[in-house]
Amino acid sequence: MVNRKMKQTATVAFAALMAVSLAACGNSNNNANSKDKDTAAPNAATGSGNAAATDAPSDKKVTLTFQNIYPDPATPNYKMIRELTDAYMKEHPNVKIELDTLNTDQQKVKLKTQAASKEVPDITIVNPAAQMKPFVDAGLFAPLNDMLDQNGLKDTYQKGLLDYYSFDNNVYAIPDGNNIEVVYYNKDLFAQAGIAAPPTTFEEMLKDVKILKDKGITPLAIGEKDSWTGSFLFMNILLRTNGGPGFLQDVLDGKKTFEDPAFIEAVDAFQALVQAGAFPDGATSIDANAGGNIFKTGKAAMWSIGSWETGAIDASPVAGKVGAFQFPTVNGKGDPNEFMLAPGSAFAVSANSEHLKETKDFLNYFGTQYPKKQFELKNAVGIGQKVDGDLKAAGYSDLAVNIAGLFNQVKGGDLAFDNTMNPATAQVHLSSIQNLFVQKMDSKAVAKEHQAAFEANK
Repeated sequence: MVNRKMKQTATVAFAALMAVSLAACGNSNNNANSKDKDTAAPNAATGSGNAAATDAPSDKKVTLTFQNIYPDPATPNYKMIRELTDAYMKEHPNVKIELDTLNTDQQKVKLKTQAASKEVPDITIVNPAAQMKPFVDAGLFAPLNDMLDQNGLKDTYQKGLLDYYSFDNNVYAIPDGNNIEVVYYNKDLFAQAGIAAPPTTFEEMLKDVKILKDKGITPLAIGEKDSWTGSFLFMNILLRTNGGPGFLQDVLDGKKTFEDPAFIEAVDAFQALVQAGAFPDGATSIDANAGGNIFKTGKAAMWSIGSWETGAIDASPVAGKVGAFQFPTVNGKGDPNEFMLAPGSAFAVSANSEHLKETKDFLNYFGTQYPKKQFELKNAVGIGQKVDGDLKAAGYSDLAVNIAGLFNQVKGGDLAFDNTMNPATAQVHLSSIQNLFVQKMDSKAVAKEHQAAFEANK
């Protein structure tokens, strides 16, 4: 099902002149302890009329629940979801859409609880591949093939992207993005520390960390209370120490184990960052959104995160001061043009929805309007659908144009750990990496712990 054709698809849509089909399209901007359930007022006037997605929905009064992970009012995604739901409700006054808005980890926990009682909301958020497979196997999600065939929606997605959300020839979710991980850096803080250029090797990165630390500047922002953030960064290092992508797939195929030297070397390098004081004090008590805000408020020099944050950075106080670079080589290994690939979080529909027709009709509308709305909000970098528009002419920042250019350099990459391994092994990994922020560990013991978890959960 999942393959690495993403390395081609990630390169398709982005250049200074993007191809955004307006007929149709980290992560996630999270907010500390944010949880709100609200109903978007039906008064916005965006979007256009929507043809029926499947069989025409009735005019009966219905209420749909749209669980999402866009809680930060300062971000374009927050505005996007409200403007699109408002527009749909204006055109369909019989439909009320309630937004159940949470941060990423809260949403994951809530969805697991809801899934256990088969009470998945009409629309929810899932991550691709291994993370969503248990939900599909349990019959909790409705196939969306019919919805995708309506209004040309399927053809708006980059080639191969929907494969990450497909099982047995059925597509079970539509993604909000198709991103790569980069390292954003604050040019002013680099200059303040006397650092002339971003690092191209891990060794230079460690030196920069120490220089920044000595200047009283937090070197690398992170919010490791949401444990995926540390894992995402760690996987960049493993991608390098392995000399390229495919380490986890080799483990799955029995060609390697977690006790391979490449994995142990990656643990050592990651711990070197921790020991150098790269991260904020108390990183494991800071959630992902708060961690990102350390960078976006100018209090940290670097932030390794998905390109989905480009629009949010451009809407933040550090707009105009930020550049981005590829994760550097580690011990001379790896290719900077191989990236951590992040096919986005995705919207899935409950198979048990009492209003399946109405839900699919709305999601078809949402999917067809999504690229246009994101482009308008200057948040189109990293979306997984084709977009017609000139970034520069539309007033996008130099950062956005540069990030779009990086997509054209992608030679390949890996998916996140928890999108590749089964949930039980992934949970051990996430906890293990999170623990490295708190205490130094024997890297061989960390590797052994991973291998034991993998063997126990095959």
